[in-house]
Amino acid sequence: MITCYDIVKNLIRTEKGTMLEADRQYLFQVAKSANKIEIKHAIEEIYKVKVASVNTMNIKGKEKRVRYEAGRTSAWKKAVITLKEGYKIEVT
Repeated sequence: MITCYDIVKNLIRTEKGTMLEADRQYLFQVAKSANKIEIKHAIEEIYKVKVASVNTMNIKGKEKRVRYEAGRTSAWKKAVITLKEGYKIEVT
């Protein structure tokens, strides 16, 4: 059985992500197979908040080179979570 911790992998702490917190929006890396409804329920269960909307995007892996070897970074899924008025996620 898949748990909410399998769906939500981690909170993305970047400059863009911290600027979005003023608008009650948070960035998360989520499982590639998760849909918006599963992501919403997982965030609400983990952080005890009410989610207003979920926007997702698939991030493609990038081509990378290390010396003479060509490679590729992993593809992953990003979710932008907007919380309802009066809720926020405490980030330490």
